Amino acid sequence: MKHNLNKFTLALLLFLSMTQVAMAAKTIYSIRVDGLACPYCAYGIEKKLNELDGVKFRSMDLDKGIVTVDTYDVKLQEDQLKQLFQDSGFTYRNKTEKTE
Repeated sequence: MKHNLNKFTLALLLFLSMTQVAMAAKTIYSIRVDGLACPYCAYGIEKKLNELDGVKFRSMDLDKGIVTVDTYDVKLQEDQLKQLFQDSGFTYRNKTEKTE
């Protein structure tokens, strides 16, 4: 009986952890930045954004100056983005967000 209870508990914990991931709110941010000119710039920004908890770099359009990231249960703040890009030598302009 104890062995079956352990299996049940393990299965329940696994189910709950998967449910938690599925319930995470995903927001896609398109961030307009001035000064992006080369793939090296893209790599530096990608690295800095991926260091933020709950943020995953998605893409960068160098011609349009648009950086796209996914966030999970995290809201990116204007001041946070201004500082991040300023510290990297770029100028943050604005962001748009779409929740999925």
